[in-house]
Amino acid sequence: MSHDGVGPKPVRPSAALRSAAFLAAGALAVSALTGCSAEDPAGKPLAGPDIAPAARALVADGGTLRWAVDTLPETLNTFQSDADAATGRIAQAVLPSMYRLDRKGRPVRDADYLESAKVVKTEPKQVVVYKLNQQAVWSDGREIGAADFAAQWRALSGKDSAYWTARNAGYDRIEKIERGANDLEVKVTFAKPYADWQSLFTPLYPKDVMGTPDAFNDGARRKLKVTAGPFSLKQVDTKNKQVSLVRNPRWWGRPAKLDEIDLEAVPLDKRADALADGKLDLAEIDPSDAGRFALAGRANGTGTPLMGPGSRRTPAKALQGFAVRKSLEPAYTQLALNGSEGPLADERVRRAVARSLDRVSLAETVLKPLGLPAVPVGSHLALSGQAVYADNSGALGGEDTAKAQALLADAGWVRGGPVAEEKKKGDKAAGAAGKKSDDESEGDDGTYIVGEDDKNGDGRGEDDKDPRDHARKQENGKGSEGGGKHLADGRQYAGEQGGAPGAYAPKGTAAPAGVAAGPLAKNGKPLTLRFVLPSGTGSEVLSTVADRIGRMLQRVGITTQITKVSDESYFKDHIASGQFDLALYSWPASAFPATDARPVYAKPVPAADGSLDVEQNYTRIGTDQVDQLFDQAAGTLDGSESRSLLRKADSRIWAGAASIPLYQRPQLTAAKKGLVNAGSFGFQTPVYEDMGFLRKGAAPGPAPSGH
Repeated sequence: MSHDGVGPKPVRPSAALRSAAFLAAGALAVSALTGCSAEDPAGKPLAGPDIAPAARALVADGGTLRWAVDTLPETLNTFQSDADAATGRIAQAVLPSMYRLDRKGRPVRDADYLESAKVVKTEPKQVVVYKLNQQAVWSDGREIGAADFAAQWRALSGKDSAYWTARNAGYDRIEKIERGANDLEVKVTFAKPYADWQSLFTPLYPKDVMGTPDAFNDGARRKLKVTAGPFSLKQVDTKNKQVSLVRNPRWWGRPAKLDEIDLEAVPLDKRADALADGKLDLAEIDPSDAGRFALAGRANGTGTPLMGPGSRRTPAKALQGFAVRKSLEPAYTQLALNGSEGPLADERVRRAVARSLDRVSLAETVLKPLGLPAVPVGSHLALSGQAVYADNSGALGGEDTAKAQALLADAGWVRGGPVAEEKKKGDKAAGAAGKKSDDESEGDDGTYIVGEDDKNGDGRGEDDKDPRDHARKQENGKGSEGGGKHLADGRQYAGEQGGAPGAYAPKGTAAPAGVAAGPLAKNGKPLTLRFVLPSGTGSEVLSTVADRIGRMLQRVGITTQITKVSDESYFKDHIASGQFDLALYSWPASAFPATDARPVYAKPVPAADGSLDVEQNYTRIGTDQVDQLFDQAAGTLDGSESRSLLRKADSRIWAGAASIPLYQRPQLTAAKKGLVNAGSFGFQTPVYEDMGFLRKGAAPGPAPSGH
């Protein structure tokens, strides 16, 4: 969950917000945990990179790659709080990284910068010696060395508040940095043991950026005068929303094949048209647009127009020059349960919610139509193939309707109990605050009760027997949430399309077949949970998943009140502030979760001003035991012991039932045919110097070696 040093941020479930959350240190960050045996529960990645690998000899010299990003970066300093995915992508191409991730999400030394790095002492203190590549120089000709390491440590140590850093994890454990036996050695002494020491100094900035607060805070926001990668920064063009990277003439490694990489800020819903118009060569796309490319491939060059959400009519022939490369992001989508108040403050209710879910069905809903492995995620701290991964979901248990109902009964929620006839405007629901914000709209973007079309009593309507059917309906703008008559307060009458069976029916009305009569109630209130979702471009998949979750919960008597809010408001006004009961958002995977995952699951503590400091723990559920396990894992240099401690922590996080991992996110990238060594990278750190276009008459061959 690392983000190039800025600490963990959630991956926004809406495409419009995705870039602000997923930086490349999931691809830049690394861990000391290595290796696995045949019995290792880490297993293998569910999907590898899909990048059209080709040997460098087959790649033409020259050319410009036009690559879509969500937004123009606000800063080029990855250690600032407003760094985003584009910031990370630029850093990978132009700055040193001590380690990179391989296709399994595990660390490998980057030989272009680092000859070796070893823990040479553990007593009385941990000492690490870095031996740098003797050819490694900054673009101004100066050698990369101890002065750069020391400047970065001082800036990020947290000791000088004049540096506006996003976080200090790891750097605050360093006691001193010294020159080693020669100019190519850097000696780092830690004040206390740190298992994730390999996560540091990636990326590494020159001392010119880190040396003073002014240079750190402002100097690297729009310019990087000194770099040290296969590419260097040419310009940030705010008018044309473009960042240009050009081949670095001082690069000592294998020369970049491309002359230039232009990062173009193009919104997700505009990318298919931009690709068709010849304005882009590479772009991550929405699943609905992936279908347009597939149709184009079957159109045999005809002029058949293809329609996508919010797009103009695009001739099929215009999209036939592209291929969709598919993998899984190093990130997973979870169901978050706010345990700070309302029914979900009771662990029994949270566990009942979790045990009502068919996670396999939810994964299939999203991934099966795309031809990707539909396997539920079994860990909060890593993904399949990563060293720390193990399926610890057994600590909570799988889907079991009977046990879910028993847990709810034990918590005092009774079927068919007395329910207040009318909830007055302004009254709070049984869950967290249900106040509508100014940016919430009526109709499809308003509030409604999940449970529509449930004619089978199995959590699915007649049209939803196959998960792909519902996904297709969503893509065509015919999602089930549009049906029914909505009241001003967002409720729907039972019996109308969209009504929750029994929720608002007159007393004595029989429930549909297969559904127990009446909702659960306690103290005169039904068990209704506010389910908050984003409403922007790319949120259709989340709407489908939320609808299915609502149907599953309905089977045990829990009603979900779904409210859609604007993307801009989703995290700030709802998730971070705790204005939700249920929510869907994603976290990136980290190769060193002992550091990165701790703030996500740390026990909230009272702040000095009386508020609750939740760090990144938006579910607001944590325990001292989990905190201690993270601390112990971060403080041991024994990789096996560290993995064991983290897996124990994950089991206890599962048992708390505050966040339920669902599925690994799909990664779909449209790439111009002939573009190689680029596409959907999965875990793997991109090798920028190998990207390019095939030579005339060449065909993709073996993957390039050397990284």
